[in-house]
Amino acid sequence: MEKQEKSAAAQLKEKLFVNKSNGIKKLSADEVAKADEFSKGYVEFLNHAKVEREAVATSVKIAEANGFTPYDSTKQYKPGDRAYVVNRGKNILLTVFGKQKVDKGVRLAIAHIDSPRLDLKPNPLYEANDLALFKTHYYGGIKKYQWTAIPLALHGVVAFKDGSCKDVIIGENTDEPCFCVTDLLPHLAQQQVTKPMSKAFTGEDLNVLIGSRPFSNDDEAELVKLNILNILFEKYGIAEEDFLSAELTLVPAFQARDIGFDRSMIGAYGHDDKVCAYPALMAAVDAKTPEYTAVTLLVDKEETGSDGNTGMQSAFMEHFINELADAQGVKGYVALNNSKCLSADVNAAFDPTYASAYEANNSSYINNGVVITKYTGSGGKYGTSDASAEYMAEIRSMLQRENVLWQSGELGKVDGGGGGTIAKYVANLNVDVVDLGVPVLSMHAPMEIISKVDLYMAYRAFCAFFE
Repeated sequence: MEKQEKSAAAQLKEKLFVNKSNGIKKLSADEVAKADEFSKGYVEFLNHAKVEREAVATSVKIAEANGFTPYDSTKQYKPGDRAYVVNRGKNILLTVFGKQKVDKGVRLAIAHIDSPRLDLKPNPLYEANDLALFKTHYYGGIKKYQWTAIPLALHGVVAFKDGSCKDVIIGENTDEPCFCVTDLLPHLAQQQVTKPMSKAFTGEDLNVLIGSRPFSNDDEAELVKLNILNILFEKYGIAEEDFLSAELTLVPAFQARDIGFDRSMIGAYGHDDKVCAYPALMAAVDAKTPEYTAVTLLVDKEETGSDGNTGMQSAFMEHFINELADAQGVKGYVALNNSKCLSADVNAAFDPTYASAYEANNSSYINNGVVITKYTGSGGKYGTSDASAEYMAEIRSMLQRENVLWQSGELGKVDGGGGGTIAKYVANLNVDVVDLGVPVLSMHAPMEIISKVDLYMAYRAFCAFFE
């Protein structure tokens, strides 16, 4: 049958309209297979990097296996050389030196590696009615009810007075104990279920069950608590006072899994924002000799405002750029003024079950590729960086030129909520920046969901950016 010619209107639509057809249909089977293969490394990374210290340690292993060495300020680096810097065990900055001097600017891909969780309070352990529990303070934005009655693992580090530290991971393996926050049975929850969600589950109710057997049959008080402390002391050398100098957190105990009969998606804890951190890391690993110096920075504390000496508001990155500039005899502020950045952060994928929360025309969709978010913020764009028209055009052109599947989106309806990213702190350094990342379903839940194709397109976007 002879193919019918497109009408004039159809041709004009093709020229002028945004093409919103399902992006994955544009990809070849070979490209989809590459996405599936790339996702295997990501799943491995995710399962070993549930908290930021683990993400940094895992990144160091990947970097060193691919020719990166610790940065040496006394060394003269040449194009193609690779170096990394670790800040306090919670940040890592990887650099591939470019052909141009840094006064021409660097290319920055910045992602965060912290995720919502339950942190232990400084004095967490207590006994009540013959049960031992941990008191927690939730970290980042969570729906509290989602953290009840699920298996939790304890991750973190304990620092002792003699200066030594002990890493802790309990609950990930099936032969280890796990922990959980209890919930009220439906039979007794008539009052609970009539309360607003913010009242039905409070932060002080997120107490983690950790034991029930007493140390002995003595008449002493708090014998269940004593038994738990004795177990911790025998295994890790931890006494109760050591909790004051510990960073211990409860995270979901399950591993990353394929989602769907077609295995097209990944369900896991911590996609926000490791689903952007890993592609940015691998883009640095795969950069050869870029035109401009390529920098991937993985940071902490985004979920709580990016404060502190390991958050994006720290001067860590700025000092490093200044040091690169000094080594090349140029001004640090000139290097920053001419730099460009992709703030690698996720956006909320449109969820048809909760369609009323989204504005469909300006949402991102699973399997439609990496999403550019021009601005975030809330309540009239408060607390955001708003990328310039010129920079948006530059990034759009780059993605189209490299055949990277991409889309645009914003975070829900106006006045429906909102959120922020690290982009504004980069912009404050006079750097051109826009958010680019992966759309996520069930964001900030103990199990989030992403598309393998979108993950791979994020990697391809960062590779194109560094080239």
